[in-house]
Amino acid sequence: MPTKAPRQPAHVFASTRKTFKTASGKTGKFYSLPALAKQFPNVARLPVSMRIVLESVLRNCDGKKVTAEHVEELANWRPQAERTQEIPFVVSRVVLQDFTGVPLLADLAAMRSVALKLGKNPKSIEPLVPVDLVVDHSIMVDHYGTKNSLDLNMKLEFQRNRESATSS
Repeated sequence: MPTKAPRQPAHVFASTRKTFKTASGKTGKFYSLPALAKQFPNVARLPVSMRIVLESVLRNCDGKKVTAEHVEELANWRPQAERTQEIPFVVSRVVLQDFTGVPLLADLAAMRSVALKLGKNPKSIEPLVPVDLVVDHSIMVDHYGTKNSLDLNMKLEFQRNRESATSS
């Protein structure tokens, strides 16, 4: 006799889940902070940065890692209150500018190289969160080995970027 898969419990704040239609006619879903504000009026007065964090906490409220109490505590956030707990903020994507992203890629490549040398699968070295790397220009090294190398390279970099900005 086949067994039924266990039912997922309903989202504690299911009433805040709304739908929308895109211009192409597709339907999407999101968690509405104005809907949450009906239960927690202070939400409308939170700073934008705190509303961004609150939306993530609300969206990821699973009753385990992120609980209804976490949502309530953040929805009633008081700037001067004593901090006793961490906010269970879950990111869905990380965007890195080339200045921070390139070293990350080098670190991932190094870890994959070590994994391979240890007989492990290098593909197991993956970020847990999707990462977008935005490279808006290449970096060239024209000067090296002197005290003023960085300064000279930066001056050339700014000249190159100024030239490409005016030509586009």
